[in-house]
Amino acid sequence: MSSFNPPTPILNQNKLEGPNYVDWKRNLDIVLTAEGYKFVITEECPEKPENATDDQVKAYDKWVKADEMFMGSAYDMLESLKEMFCEKNRAAKQIAMKAL
Repeated sequence: MSSFNPPTPILNQNKLEGPNYVDWKRNLDIVLTAEGYKFVITEECPEKPENATDDQVKAYDKWVKADEMFMGSAYDMLESLKEMFCEKNRAAKQIAMKAL
């Protein structure tokens, strides 16, 4: 797996500006999927395992290590962005549909 490089060209060329949330999110999904880190924005952090198997501990450690690349929790950050920008996109789509 290649190392994660946050300023990948696809994200640099398509910065989040509010109205483009849906396109920006799709690009982020592409980059994170290619790098093997999409799980940090689609899954909440698992609880720290107690009396867990080695595989469970490894899965937890993998999630925490990948999430540390982001400020705070990547999952929470994306949920917050979705709340802020998705509603605006829906309203814009409805206005455009009415205009047509």
